[in-house]
Amino acid sequence: MSQIAPFTPQSAFDAPDPGAARMPARLSRKAKAAIIVQFILNEGTDIPLSSLPETLQSELTLQLGAMRYIDRTTLDSVIAEFADELDAVGMSFPGNMSRALTALDGRISSRTAARLRKESGVRRTGDPWEIISAEKAETLAELVETESIEVAAVMLSRIEVARAAEVLALIPGARARRITHAVSKTAGVTPDTVDRIGLSLAAQLDARPPHAFDRKPEERLGSILNFSRAETRNEVLTNLEEADQDFAEQVRRKIFTFENIAERLAPEDAPKITRDVENDVLARAFGGAMGEAENRTVDFVLANLSTRMAATLREEAAEVASTPRSEVEAAQNAVVAAIREMEASGEIRLRAPGPG
Repeated sequence: MSQIAPFTPQSAFDAPDPGAARMPARLSRKAKAAIIVQFILNEGTDIPLSSLPETLQSELTLQLGAMRYIDRTTLDSVIAEFADELDAVGMSFPGNMSRALTALDGRISSRTAARLRKESGVRRTGDPWEIISAEKAETLAELVETESIEVAAVMLSRIEVARAAEVLALIPGARARRITHAVSKTAGVTPDTVDRIGLSLAAQLDARPPHAFDRKPEERLGSILNFSRAETRNEVLTNLEEADQDFAEQVRRKIFTFENIAERLAPEDAPKITRDVENDVLARAFGGAMGEAENRTVDFVLANLSTRMAATLREEAAEVASTPRSEVEAAQNAVVAAIREMEASGEIRLRAPGPG
């Protein structure tokens, strides 16, 4: 049984019609593909021709431009042949490694996908600017640091506005000013140049080695110290400052503890704590507060509650003022965890930590 080659607009350009040399009067497969495309367009159906390689898009356009008209019998014959060949296709596969990786995107691990791309020498398909926009703002800010001012200006102009604003906020002031000024000079940049820049930046992102951790070291350590005992946390930070002062400062900025609530929680969000944390837990957290920073948090929260609620919590806190320190810290960690959950859900937004 002879195999039937699938007749599609793309396959029509992949190989010449085997019968064309023997039967010159017959339509070529390119002409048949052009007929099918024109018929579908006339029916008002959109065809994603942009997904074809550019050479095939060009050949199809030239073929359409070279044809004038065909009779009804020829049209019916070409459509019938096309339908028959489609019916004969039992299953289609991606056809190459690039398309296979695209089809399996999200279904295989990112580590496996990155390794296969590197081994086969293919990059992610699709619009490179969509790939770039999908990256974290921190990653793009690091990428900008390695590029020229002009390339950075093009990137900020091309990615999504919200993401561009996040990236710009992470760039040092002097460089950010130079980049924003360079945006005013991008009016004459051609689409081809923008495409080349996008492909180059996307290739750099693809070339990065896979990382074992999703978050940066200071974020991971900060999360651990958030729920450590105050004594342990202070000891670790003191030792860290002696070994690496810069890293210690980065970790401090990632820490959010009971002491930081007054600085980073918006006043209007304070009442939400009483909804998610039981009164007896709040009473232990407030009643056992020690030091200026913890007591400042207590005063801040109570000052932003209703008079009645604040008075009730003050009375309950006074009754449990002698609670063991370990239980106080557990209650304070529960308050912090509730605030973190509200931040993660988007219900509140913590203010950025101050310098130092």
